[in-house]
Amino acid sequence: MQQPELQELSQTQRERLFHIDFRLYFLGTVNRNDLVSRFGIKEAAATRDIAAYKNHKPGNIVYDSKLKSYFKSKDFIPLFDYTAQQALSALSQGIGDDLVGTYKAMVYCDTPASLNHPSLNILADLSTAIHQGKAVQIHYCSVSSGETNREVVPFALVDNGLRWHIRGYDRKRDRFGDFVLTRITRTTVLDGVVSDHERREHDIQWNRIVEMEIVPHPNIANMPHPETIELDYGMKNGVLKINIRAAVAGYMLRRWNVDCSEDHSKKGSEFHLWLRNSPALFGVNNLAIAPGYIKDKIS
Repeated sequence: MQQPELQELSQTQRERLFHIDFRLYFLGTVNRNDLVSRFGIKEAAATRDIAAYKNHKPGNIVYDSKLKSYFKSKDFIPLFDYTAQQALSALSQGIGDDLVGTYKAMVYCDTPASLNHPSLNILADLSTAIHQGKAVQIHYCSVSSGETNREVVPFALVDNGLRWHIRGYDRKRDRFGDFVLTRITRTTVLDGVVSDHERREHDIQWNRIVEMEIVPHPNIANMPHPETIELDYGMKNGVLKINIRAAVAGYMLRRWNVDCSEDHSKKGSEFHLWLRNSPALFGVNNLAIAPGYIKDKIS
């Protein structure tokens, strides 16, 4: 619930305070230029907005005179309420970071229920580390190893259609990898130096682009109207060409049940699509989850 005194402010004022609060919470920092560029206001107005925020939450914000920016304090308590959906939408798509209150659809619609939601405080630490280029210590649970302590240098949030990950450098295993947000139980943003080899530019799987050619599954040819599949996916001349990062290729192929076998041998009504150029997957790491993937044949 918003504080009662916030209800007395205009919608515009609340949106500016919301923007300050959001950036502090999820990015760890805010300055006057953030407000100037977002709302098209003068620097003097931005200064007043930050002062107004400090009046509501004086313990939330610390000024660094050298960097000329405000930072989130260790005792930060958000001024507004957030949902995981709202935060992830704003962080990933750049929308929703100035919406005060709950979402309201413009037309009636329904979406499948989400079975998991990341902790907002953990998401805030991770997005702060990404934004500021820092490492983060995490307590991570996996099915095979249980809970372990890791130091990770995250650089991106990744939505695989079912759950959210962070992509980053795992110092324990000395390699880049993915970490499911809901499996992270504790986080601490670290102030140490991040080495050059730990940065996004050195993640080969992230920077490699795979060119896929997806076509209707040959089994569809036996159906009365196979052209329906071409309409479903906006295919041109019977093919959908997609460029995708190697690091997330397996997720996409699994999400859309794309048969990756060379001889389109996957059976079942759920397989409407076939990857006709499977050799393009050579060297992609996360294909164990791709339908029909057989490592020895492709590599």
